[in-house]
Amino acid sequence: MASIKEPWGLSVLGAGSTSAEPRLAQVDLAVDLVAPSPKEAFAEAGAAVARLRAVLREHGIPDSDVSGSRLQLTSQYKGYGPDRTFLGYGCEATYTVQTSALDRLELLIEDAVTAGANRVDTVRFEVEDKPAMRDEARRRAVAAARRKAEVYAEACGVRLGAVIHIEDVDPESMDVRSHGRRMGGDPEPDGSLSPGSVRVEAAVLLGFALLPA
Repeated sequence: MASIKEPWGLSVLGAGSTSAEPRLAQVDLAVDLVAPSPKEAFAEAGAAVARLRAVLREHGIPDSDVSGSRLQLTSQYKGYGPDRTFLGYGCEATYTVQTSALDRLELLIEDAVTAGANRVDTVRFEVEDKPAMRDEARRRAVAAARRKAEVYAEACGVRLGAVIHIEDVDPESMDVRSHGRRMGGDPEPDGSLSPGSVRVEAAVLLGFALLPA
């Protein structure tokens, strides 16, 4: 039979979240091509990068909102072993573009691809003040943990004492373990989230002292 070897109080896990409509988009683009020689690869990729930069400026995106890598050259092959064949020289440059013009995002991506960004890796939506949202989610996680603790204490005929343990928990973890046991948090009910909203989550493990009723 399982037993609690070191009883000390009540430990509960609380989860909270908050959401907001996105205000920014970050798009990961890449110019990625293969040419017969290094000279041709650099020339073709350089021309594509120049066209891409021009398109971004036409969309009103300043250079400060574009982070990119230098052109990288690698030998490209197909197959393995004796069937391995040389394809040419691959040249790649990756860029992350940030924009607040969400209503023109689709057109921006279309124009970037037409200009030569032949790979779209990721599109992410962000809010302007994510740290503030994280703080609010943490407050909700603490409130959820306290509500849960109050229910347990009432059901057991005791009162909650002071908080004697606070542990930050990764809300994305699917297997949160504390004191050797798997624990699952109760998500804070936010209702139905609108499509495209940015959700920020937090979780906390609280330990409470217990007092006689």
